[in-house]
Amino acid sequence: MNRHYHLIGIGGIGMSGIAQLFLRRGIKISGSDLKESKTTDELKRLGAQIFIGHNPKNIAGANLIIYSSAIKTDNPEITRAKRLGILLMKRAEALAKLMEGKVVVTVSGSHGKTTTTSLVSCLLLESGFSPTVAIGGILRNIDTNASLGNGKFFVAEADESDGSFLCYQPKYSIITNIDYEHIDYYSDFKNVVNAFKEFLNKTQEDGCAFCCNDDINIKNILKDYKKSYLSFGLKKNADVYPRNIKMNGLSSEFDCFYKDKLVDRFHLALGGEHNISNALSVIALGLKLDIKLGMIKKVLSGYKGVARRLEIKFRDERYLVIDDYAHHPTEIRAALEAVKNLKVKRIIVVFQPHRFTRTKLLLDEFAKSFDLADYLVVTDIYAASELPLEGISGSSMCDKIKEYNPNKKLRFLPKEEITGHILEIIKPQDLVITLGAGDIGRTSDELVERLKRQDQVK
Repeated sequence: MNRHYHLIGIGGIGMSGIAQLFLRRGIKISGSDLKESKTTDELKRLGAQIFIGHNPKNIAGANLIIYSSAIKTDNPEITRAKRLGILLMKRAEALAKLMEGKVVVTVSGSHGKTTTTSLVSCLLLESGFSPTVAIGGILRNIDTNASLGNGKFFVAEADESDGSFLCYQPKYSIITNIDYEHIDYYSDFKNVVNAFKEFLNKTQEDGCAFCCNDDINIKNILKDYKKSYLSFGLKKNADVYPRNIKMNGLSSEFDCFYKDKLVDRFHLALGGEHNISNALSVIALGLKLDIKLGMIKKVLSGYKGVARRLEIKFRDERYLVIDDYAHHPTEIRAALEAVKNLKVKRIIVVFQPHRFTRTKLLLDEFAKSFDLADYLVVTDIYAASELPLEGISGSSMCDKIKEYNPNKKLRFLPKEEITGHILEIIKPQDLVITLGAGDIGRTSDELVERLKRQDQVK
């Protein structure tokens, strides 16, 4: 039987990666999404048939339907598939299918998954392992989020947001942290912690887990863990830890110790202590896999980053524009801690809240996460398919921030007014950083285009 897989929500970062891997295996792929994007254009170029909009007719000829967690059960294509008896599969189940027969390395955690998965992918790619990789962002080193290798390793970002990471049984698993996140799915934080505990226990008997020792929730789930693991963290009580940290703008260097013995000094092409922590897990994995020390050092120093992770969009002698995916208070604080090491006069933050539920649950924490911003612009909430909640808005977030810090310089602005406002207030040596998991990156692009035009006029 000819294999034809149809992906609902194919333009999403996770779904598009799966589509690429199946396409490269010679499987016929079609898919639908609500709008065209660079991602859907690239999938078309690779041979996928793309439909804009969800229509029962789109699934014609398909013998497997794969759908993302963002797709509702009343989606017309899912309804049609059920009526026809076509096999339905969640995104994570499809990824697990691709992993069959491979040595699987997964990266999970509330924050830092994409960067850490990317670093692991770079390490195995450059070390000649020829891994298959599936990442939740565009890795600049290979200009894609997915790559089909001919080696035995499979590196994947394991998404905990809907519990789907429990589909995997990795040989090597990295857990970066466990934070108060995705409570809309889990209902209670205890359920989040228990899900990570279950995920940790899925690590194979002959494998190894790499766990952040700085995180109290991870330490708690390790208490009853009987299999092999290595701890990493910024404090000396971990198996792998740093000393003599030096920040160089958006890069860093540190001495790495393993079991209290100096390994070497590492140069990391990323700033922020949170990224040093992420890199420590990759060093630990590299040592476990007997990868040469020189290669590990080369990969960390030569890493080109991931799209929308402290991504420098524009830099000249006057202005700097950075775009970042941070959408949780912990991530916002980490991003601003990283950029404070840059030699700029002001940090101007533009923040787009993501999801009404997250904004409501973490409103107090959001209010406390912008201390390092000299000037803050908050815009409307990116709904991400959620319905509005009464009293929860970008404007109400501004009120809460003012309540916490009455002297904070901030404004609420609709998204279409942001670029004009920034151009009015920006001064030489300012940094503008856009933050959020929605479409605020487009505002960043618009600002960059206007700044470039200004340069051309001058």
